[in-house]
Amino acid sequence: MAADDRLEHEHDELARRLREAHRRVRALSADPAVDRERLARRYLAICDLAKHDPRRAAARLDAFLSALDTPRDDENTLGD
Repeated sequence: MAADDRLEHEHDELARRLREAHRRVRALSADPAVDRERLARRYLAICDLAKHDPRRAAARLDAFLSALDTPRDDENTLGD
């Protein structure tokens, strides 16, 4: 039972962080330098992954949130 409780807590934390990421993507301005559609697609891919592999989704969510926190130049980076 304790393992089940811990697993539920981890899923709750992931769900909370996914909601926060969703709010942040929606709050992005319509500035052409911000590719909101690309970020939204990336966010949805993380949500889909969370259904099958929550630990990997959490790692990708960390990278996604870090990228949102980092100002970007108008460059096209691989992997986004």
